[in-house]
Amino acid sequence: MKIAVLQAEAEVLDLEANLQAVDAAAQRARQDGADLLLTPELFTCGYSPALVRERLTPADLRLIADRAAAIARRHGISLVYSAPREGAGQRWHISATLLDGAGRTVLTYDKVHLFGAEEQRAFSPAEDAPRAVAHGGLRISLLICYDVEFPESVRAASDEGTELLLVPTALGAGFAAVPNILLPARALESQVVIAYANHCGVESGLEFGGESVVAGADGSLLAHAGTGPELVHAVVDSALVSAARERVPYLRDRRPDLYGRWGGRPTA
Repeated sequence: MKIAVLQAEAEVLDLEANLQAVDAAAQRARQDGADLLLTPELFTCGYSPALVRERLTPADLRLIADRAAAIARRHGISLVYSAPREGAGQRWHISATLLDGAGRTVLTYDKVHLFGAEEQRAFSPAEDAPRAVAHGGLRISLLICYDVEFPESVRAASDEGTELLLVPTALGAGFAAVPNILLPARALESQVVIAYANHCGVESGLEFGGESVVAGADGSLLAHAGTGPELVHAVVDSALVSAARERVPYLRDRRPDLYGRWGGRPTA
């Protein structure tokens, strides 16, 4: 599967402008031969948790979903988009959705680890583990931004048989260690390919760091964006994931029967 990763600057609360940007990226990605387009966290509405929660309506959320499906259908490309999702009891989650090339929902995921006080005030943390689905010849799962920085989240996806982990993100400037060090390590230790799509530029006063990446299951970087707008590509091959797992069999050699007992030891 050839994937495209969008790195761009969103316009906060300008749904039309952001959806047009996704549409243009989908068209370009398909022309470049990509089967799937990954876009950043909350890109459809712009990353500003307090404003988004205050001003977006359920009708806006339906519009985003309908337009994203239409974009996938129009270009015949699988699409991962991120937007708020209204849950039970007026609780809103930060969500990501994988659509197929006919605009049908294949997988949804709600963010478990909320980053910072603003996100935590505006949204509710989810609790469901990541799931994996068969799509495009791969086992695919979703996480969102801060989730991928926790080894438990990535390992949970790996335990579901995930080969390709798709991660919309909104990583601020000053955290370059995440795409350059942490993500390749997460990919290597759990032996999955991780695609990570970030914003760039400035939204509501927050400067984003860019550096969207695709990290291979062997820890290598298959794609690495700079700090400005960019559309990067990588080919993800199930056989290469299997080869990485055979070369260094971390998953096979784990001893989970011990780890649970270790976690209960008292600290000094």
